[in-house]
Amino acid sequence: MFTEIFATSNFSFLRGASSPEELIQQAHSLCYSALAITDRNSLAGVVRAHGALRAIQEREQSDLQLLIGAAVEILPENESTKLVPPELRWLLAFHPTDLESYGALSELLSVGKNRSQEGDCLLTLKDIAQFESKCCITAIPPDPHPRILHKLHDIFGAFEAFLLSLQEAIPQCPLFSLALITSYGHLSNIYHERVVALSNRLTIPLIASNAPHYHTRMRKPLHDVVTCIREHTTVQEAGYLLAANGERYLKASTEMKRLYREHPEALERAETLRKLASHFSLDQLRYEYPHEICETGEDPLSYLTRLTWDGARERYQHGIPPTVATLIKEELQLIHELEYEKYFLTCYDIVKFARSRHILCQGRGAAANSAVCYCLGITSVDPSKIDILFARFVSKERNEPPDIDIDFEHERREEVIQYIYEKYGRERAALTCEVVTYRHRSAVREVGKALGLPLQTVDQLAKSIHRWTKCTIPEEDLREYGLDPNSRPIQNTLHLTNQLLGFPRHLSQHVGGFIISEKPLTRIVPIRHATMEKRTIIEWDKDDIEELGMLKIDILALGMLTCIRKALELINHKRVHEGKEELKLHSIPAEDPRVYEMVGRADTIGVFQIESRAQMSMLPRLKPRCFYDLIIEIAIVRPGPIRGNMVHPYLRRRQGKESIRFPDKRVEEVLGKTLGVPIFQEQAMRLAIELAGFSPGEAEQLRRAMAAWRRKESVVAQFVARITEGMLAKGYTLEFINQCCQQLKGFSEYGFPESHAASFALLVYASAWIKCYYPAVFAVALINSQPMGFYAPAQILEDVKKHGVSSAPIDVNYSGWDLGIESLSGKDERIRLGMRLVRGLQESDGRTFQQAVRSYGKCSSIQDLWKKVKLVDKRFQKASLIALAHADGYGSLGLTRREALWDIRALPDEPLPLDVQRKRGGSQISLPGMSKEEATFRDYEATHLSLRAHPIQFIRRELDARRITSAKALQQISNGISVGTAGIMLFRQRPGTANGVVFITLEDETGMTNLIIPPQFFTQHRRTILASSALAAYGKLEKIGPVIYVVAEKIESLDRQILSLRESPFIMRSYSY
Repeated sequence: MFTEIFATSNFSFLRGASSPEELIQQAHSLCYSALAITDRNSLAGVVRAHGALRAIQEREQSDLQLLIGAAVEILPENESTKLVPPELRWLLAFHPTDLESYGALSELLSVGKNRSQEGDCLLTLKDIAQFESKCCITAIPPDPHPRILHKLHDIFGAFEAFLLSLQEAIPQCPLFSLALITSYGHLSNIYHERVVALSNRLTIPLIASNAPHYHTRMRKPLHDVVTCIREHTTVQEAGYLLAANGERYLKASTEMKRLYREHPEALERAETLRKLASHFSLDQLRYEYPHEICETGEDPLSYLTRLTWDGARERYQHGIPPTVATLIKEELQLIHELEYEKYFLTCYDIVKFARSRHILCQGRGAAANSAVCYCLGITSVDPSKIDILFARFVSKERNEPPDIDIDFEHERREEVIQYIYEKYGRERAALTCEVVTYRHRSAVREVGKALGLPLQTVDQLAKSIHRWTKCTIPEEDLREYGLDPNSRPIQNTLHLTNQLLGFPRHLSQHVGGFIISEKPLTRIVPIRHATMEKRTIIEWDKDDIEELGMLKIDILALGMLTCIRKALELINHKRVHEGKEELKLHSIPAEDPRVYEMVGRADTIGVFQIESRAQMSMLPRLKPRCFYDLIIEIAIVRPGPIRGNMVHPYLRRRQGKESIRFPDKRVEEVLGKTLGVPIFQEQAMRLAIELAGFSPGEAEQLRRAMAAWRRKESVVAQFVARITEGMLAKGYTLEFINQCCQQLKGFSEYGFPESHAASFALLVYASAWIKCYYPAVFAVALINSQPMGFYAPAQILEDVKKHGVSSAPIDVNYSGWDLGIESLSGKDERIRLGMRLVRGLQESDGRTFQQAVRSYGKCSSIQDLWKKVKLVDKRFQKASLIALAHADGYGSLGLTRREALWDIRALPDEPLPLDVQRKRGGSQISLPGMSKEEATFRDYEATHLSLRAHPIQFIRRELDARRITSAKALQQISNGISVGTAGIMLFRQRPGTANGVVFITLEDETGMTNLIIPPQFFTQHRRTILASSALAAYGKLEKIGPVIYVVAEKIESLDRQILSLRESPFIMRSYSY
């Protein structure tokens, strides 16, 4: 039995070559007494180690103990971290012995991290002197690298002086030791002698460690690679930066005893440290929500109860339904038992703030299963209208905190985030982190460079790897890129790339997961600056938080809420002038047949959640006719129902092609509204409750086990056995039982909760209603809210054109920053493009243009414009005039692109007096005009769209000669006919449920066409598909109502034809999902 006190994981960021989970598993396999994860200046990996050990102990006997620790770098006083050489950065390993000392260590790391804006940890001996805790502290001697051999004496002298000062600074330390780390190089004897002599002189006991950086010797090559990545060098040039051998791994206890046979006291010291440090576990962390939310001085329960019933009476003004009243009572009781009152009150407070600022917001996810959340205004789904299951959100058996997700307008979410910081303070509120990991291309680039491959080879390797193909590249693909698949360097690169995949690169901020605490968060986890201004993050991600049972609120950004708010503002501006009542989100007329007719024909570009290729292909088959149909539509196009073989049975039954039978009334009550097919997670749980005798909490455990059935097959087997036993006892057949179990497994990847689908369906209907009755408003609001959604402005404007709405170009005298709506004769309207579409134009400068025209009138010339923008902003630069000229934004001045650019170049640095302007005048030079083709391409370069023409239009004659049909003409062709189609590539998708099929959306001058690329065909033509911006394809036509697919049998790139039409690169946007 051995205790390793100083293990480094990959959360030391390019220092360790194994994950915390791998280290724990190996330590368990080696029968260690304890393993300490001591990452450099960080506690980021300790929760993963904690979870890994818990998982081991749940499935088998293990005596392994996890010791929490951190290796803290100590810098000389008043020195910049970049100026201190590695050999003079002293390392101290801290191991807390109780909750108080752990909190002190976390706080110490927070202090060091918040002194730096660059992710460093800046701590000095003075900080350690102020560090009063019962942490065991181990001093780590300088690493005996041959590169420092000539100054080893001086370095050890400086280290000795540091130790003397340290001894004076930490008189309260319960166990201060000097690490005797095994050294395997030719300096090992010198190193050991110096460390032992130092221990004797200063009477600091020795403690044993192998300082492992990976769990097995096989990871040495990867450790070399991550070292080279960290040091920005290659394995050929790294020299002494690399470890001389592969001995820094977890060795067997017998081997460690052999290595320390001359210093058994060092092994005993490690055992002493284990006994002290094992008194602390992450399970001891206690987390409490803040008290500020009880504004009236009431206790949390009574305050929450009063708010809930007040909200219920406001929601149900004609009387609270008895079922809802019962739900409220049951939920409040469980919330009280689990002591979650403050959590719900905190969420209420945040939503109340947003509403007070007229920021649209709405809770979603499992929280919509709560009647209390609905009454508090956190969620918008009426529990009397759907089958809610509170256990999906909170249950005793689950033993995990609830997780409330709240969407806010994405342009105003920052106001909410800063409110939280201001109310609770940055020491008590922070965002969870996001662990940014190495993905396929980033990994292969870093590994290739570290192994010294030529940059061209690295680039070719990265291009040959797509996230759909991982790092398994067919030999023919490597050869296609000019690479030898049998080359040892290429094979090594791919092998090490696969090992590096998933390793943490750095910590970023989570999209919105907030942790708020009654006591300082720094006593629980280190807090550091995020790269985004005014943001702070903790070192743990959402999975770590869930592992420790900490409560989190997700403050999320949703572009559609911004779009709806902007649309309502435009609609209400007109309604106020007409003397009508303002329209609110909740007052949009419900169940409008015209809206459902539009949705049923898949006219849903831009509509929330139902605008994707998959959703648009489902809509004509499902044909939603009411709000609940929208809920089903959202949930059914998901991996869960698809993998569980639920989609086709549901559609057949809905279309009357298959009869609906229920074994008994209990099943009908659960599955009746979805025609006997379980589509929602709540239904799967309800089946377990009604048919197999599960409690609501046990049903939630079943759902979670099913979600992880590939990793927890033994747990799932136990549940299946219990389901089978329970259903057999109630008289169900084995055939029906097996069918139910198979459908439950369908939720393993991504079953959708009904409550979540209902929350989204509210926004689906609202956005569809606006699009149906106010198409111009919807298009303008949608583009003004970008980046968001599925489609680029070009596709949104093309779609609204089909609804009879025209668009006018960007113009300095008529355009604002945002797109606007101009009234024409009668009730007709048109969209005026805004300057936000201009590539390279900053919003501040776009608004300066707008303010200049508003304040000083329309401009008559470039000189006049230059004078007026300078009056608004003296710092205004000509570069913005040029950007607008490239977008052809001076049409009302009578200037073409080239003429405007000529006049801009003739401008003085500062505007001239008016009489001089008149004498000079504008350009009198006759400049050649642009062809329609060139003007179109320049439009795309400047704004990513053109109102003149579509690029495919210019090669239509060639396409016609090749029997390639337009998207519109395909509508008239019969199903199953061989056709040709072509267009600019808008999207590439490869859903996980499609068994390797790739879906491509092409756009030509008449509309969009969907391509289906079978897996084998994709493998054969992968390079063409991934590298092309425009494609031509031939194949069989498949029609599903108004939605058309072409199953590709032949494909080729059209980039050459497009490029041949102009001189400069043509910029087109395409997306992969």
